[in-house]
Amino acid sequence: MAIISIVIILLYLLLIGRFVFSFDRIKDFQLRDLPAKTSFSVVIPFRNESNNLPDLLHSISQLEYPNHLFEIIFVDDDSSDDSVAIIKQVLDTFSLSESTPTDIRVIKNERTSKSPKKDAINTAIKQAKNKWIITTDADCTLPKYWLRSFDEFIQLNESKCIVAPVAYNKTNGFLNRFQLLDLLSLQGATIGGFALKKPFLCNGANFAYQKELFIELRGFQGNTNIASGDDIFLLEKIVNAYPNHVHYLKSEYAIVSTKPQPSWALLIAQRLRWASKTSAYNNGVGKLTGLIVLMTNALIIILALLSALSMFNFKIFLYIVFIKLNIDFILIYKSASFLNQREALISYIPSFFIYPFICVYIAFLSSFKTYKWKGRTFRK
Repeated sequence: MAIISIVIILLYLLLIGRFVFSFDRIKDFQLRDLPAKTSFSVVIPFRNESNNLPDLLHSISQLEYPNHLFEIIFVDDDSSDDSVAIIKQVLDTFSLSESTPTDIRVIKNERTSKSPKKDAINTAIKQAKNKWIITTDADCTLPKYWLRSFDEFIQLNESKCIVAPVAYNKTNGFLNRFQLLDLLSLQGATIGGFALKKPFLCNGANFAYQKELFIELRGFQGNTNIASGDDIFLLEKIVNAYPNHVHYLKSEYAIVSTKPQPSWALLIAQRLRWASKTSAYNNGVGKLTGLIVLMTNALIIILALLSALSMFNFKIFLYIVFIKLNIDFILIYKSASFLNQREALISYIPSFFIYPFICVYIAFLSSFKTYKWKGRTFRK
């Protein structure tokens, strides 16, 4: 058991260590005040988001980008609240101001598959007028120079697909900091993967690609039976087809903010939704990363139990915990520094010891359990 444990933790150290040491290879992108050229269609699916839409709409009104170069397409996925009314009410106020976006519309989702969100994006892209598609979520807020940062990056790089950063809003409380630390680790792995030229993660809340590329690769065809994964599966297709034209936009001006889940139950439901797609991944790096992370977290739990029963050398257990504690901290610290969210690190130690249980619990449940999201039940 000791040898197996040492092998697993060394694999984990090698994996996370590579992310850590490659993180800074992706240089921070600085705006150069270039004249705007790129046209964007921003796609925002929503379902019952009346509590979140006002903040999103306000951030849209603050975007610094020529109005004629972008459109906003909201896709209503059968909302039963007053989400549509809120959007239309705000649009009426937009129409009174010359400085706010004018090409904003709401369309109905055309359901054709088991994945409402993929259907919503498909529906919007059919009507999109512009060359580039950017997807985000209705519970997000957009930074002022969001589109400008994408535009300048596109002008200076030969890109067909761009992944950009996502962070949680700064909020108090242990649950919120726990989620933020988790997201920081994912952002660190995302950036590390791009730096190693092995991208395997992205977030649909801040994801851009050429419309003609989406059509060329037939969009989500091949994985519409899986409810989630509108971002990851499309990234896999693009990486396979054009590996040298997929980039990460590491810029403080491109960071989209979203809200953490307000309860542990909703957090578990969200993570179940995320985990439900992992068995369908085709990316070898992504599968290997997930497997090593799961094995390491399961190892921590098993060794803690065996050490408590005097069935495993406690000193070796402490060494293993020490290695994981430190390598995880370095990666998260790098992400927290980039995203300006170092305050979350005050909850790092308790989160570190809770996370293995959450990780293993989610992995176990996701193998057979249905999950609910936005008032709907989905099967694996």
